[in-house]
Amino acid sequence: MRKVSSASKNADRVFRVATGVAASSPVVFLVVIALIVLVQAIPSMKFNGWHFIYGIQWNMGNLYGALEHKNGVTAAAGASYAALPFIVGTLASSIIAILIAIPISMFTALILAYRVRGVLQWILSILVELLAGIPSVVIGLWGIITLAPWVRDNLAVWLSHLGPVVPYLRGPVGTGLGLLSSGLVLAIMIVPIITATTRDLLMQVPILYREGGIGLGMTTWEVVRYICMPFIRDGFVGALALGWGRAMGETMAVLMVSGSAMNLLPHNLYSPISTMAAVIADQLDSALTDASQMAVHALAELALILMVLTLLTNFLARWLVTRTGRRRSTKAGVAA
Repeated sequence: MRKVSSASKNADRVFRVATGVAASSPVVFLVVIALIVLVQAIPSMKFNGWHFIYGIQWNMGNLYGALEHKNGVTAAAGASYAALPFIVGTLASSIIAILIAIPISMFTALILAYRVRGVLQWILSILVELLAGIPSVVIGLWGIITLAPWVRDNLAVWLSHLGPVVPYLRGPVGTGLGLLSSGLVLAIMIVPIITATTRDLLMQVPILYREGGIGLGMTTWEVVRYICMPFIRDGFVGALALGWGRAMGETMAVLMVSGSAMNLLPHNLYSPISTMAAVIADQLDSALTDASQMAVHALAELALILMVLTLLTNFLARWLVTRTGRRRSTKAGVAA
């Protein structure tokens, strides 16, 4: 039996400590960030109460005038903070983005996984991944210069003709900067993430499964629907959750194409909006001039809501994956 030296024992202890620290660091970072944001948001919670969730008016008040006291905290005179327009803008734009991105990502991933080979597959995969690396400010600039005018002059005009069927498509199209443009920009930004993940999942489907389906007389669509998609379902749900979280947290691109609406709920698909992440970036400079710091606390509460929504999205995806796995196990047990 080989005798273990003291140097090897020390190296093993260092290795275990290092791996333990590295493994626990994501959880530690998440908890620390959440605690800091929560502490910063508490004064705003005291000042605004539940009105912050369902109210519409966001007003920093007179930042250079007298201060007022309410519920044991201090704020600028006339200040009122409410986040409902930003919550609605965040959810609406991200839902539009995910609805657009799902079919595009799915079909693109299928082509990359099963229809192209060799150099062409490599080139197309690289292009998809490079799209994810484009800075959001560049996509936002493209959205202002190209996408918003096209939405205003073409897409929105065509969609507005469907207003008698879908009332939410009625109304003036405005400048093109608004909910629809924000959803399109976000879709462009999350398509590469979902596509790359789905492509890798599809390539993990055993070739014998697919060839077996074809041998049984299945069409390509039937092989994808009945063999490939059930095989990757859990991972695909995770990819969608990742893309949705990315859409809700995007800042600069949405800030540039959303119209930066304040104190306004979207009344149609073309209305200007503002998202939680965008308004934090937009209002932070002004908030820092508030002597009472209540504006900063209100932005911290907004960030806390955004963080909670993102975590809930990921927990929901995990729950769906776990539920699907249990259902499969139950069916397998019954079949056995």
